[in-house]
Amino acid sequence: MLSLKELSAIYQQYQDSYDTKVEEFVIGNKQLNFNSQPAILGVINLSTDSWYKNSICYTPEQAIRRGKVLTAQGADIVDIGSESTGATAARVEDFKQKSKVLPVLEALHQENVLTSIETYYPEVARACLKAGANVINLTGGENSEEIYQAVSEFDAGIIICYLQGKNPKELGEYKLTDDPTEFVYDYFAQEIETATKIGVKKIFIDPGMGFAYKNFSSEQKSLRIKYQIQTLLNSFRLRKLGFPVCNIVPTSIECFGDEFRSSQAFTALIAVLGKSDLLRTHEVPKVKGVLDTLKLF
Repeated sequence: MLSLKELSAIYQQYQDSYDTKVEEFVIGNKQLNFNSQPAILGVINLSTDSWYKNSICYTPEQAIRRGKVLTAQGADIVDIGSESTGATAARVEDFKQKSKVLPVLEALHQENVLTSIETYYPEVARACLKAGANVINLTGGENSEEIYQAVSEFDAGIIICYLQGKNPKELGEYKLTDDPTEFVYDYFAQEIETATKIGVKKIFIDPGMGFAYKNFSSEQKSLRIKYQIQTLLNSFRLRKLGFPVCNIVPTSIECFGDEFRSSQAFTALIAVLGKSDLLRTHEVPKVKGVLDTLKLF
């Protein structure tokens, strides 16, 4: 069972990394001060394939309303996705992604809601940046340099996700290691070098623990949950790369059952203890409550 002893051991082993400072920057009109306060990335799902039904929006009007509500609840940025990363979800081609996302994005931009667009298509990324998107949540590395170029041209932000595959639709089993943080460190170092040479300045790095690898199924819950918690608690070590770390706030339906939505409060606490800088969550008020409580100490 996870205890203070395990938390102390992680800190003692890697304490030279714990107080590392990362780049702070402006997204849209908002200054994000990652070295003193984590930011929140709320979620809008435009795909009905998403298993997290509470964040699905079936019409553009619902999505626009949810974006405004999430911002009022405390989300600094709202992440809009049109393709579920679930293992059985259908792939959504670039033209369909644009037709789903752009009406919502354009309306939220008019409302001064800061937005992130989840995609791995260069065409979608560029079209959304033209329409006012503030961040691209890059969920595939196959066309990364083309997307970096577009992000640089618009002085936008980018979330670089780690995947063991070209995109979320082409994943097998996750290659497990004893130290997941060390495992992804060199990948991010290389991608940061590539992106910064192209001119990208506002970078988040995401270890990618929310993707549907075949060995992360519900039947192997202990494997997935342990690996996710291990990744969250050690995220501060990735900050030595100089840029803020984005992490999903994982959900544990296997452990929490009908109260699975409450599990995001628990995992948000783990993420903050590991010094995640941007928390991607379906449950903004719960995560905001965790952050507000921790600030009292």
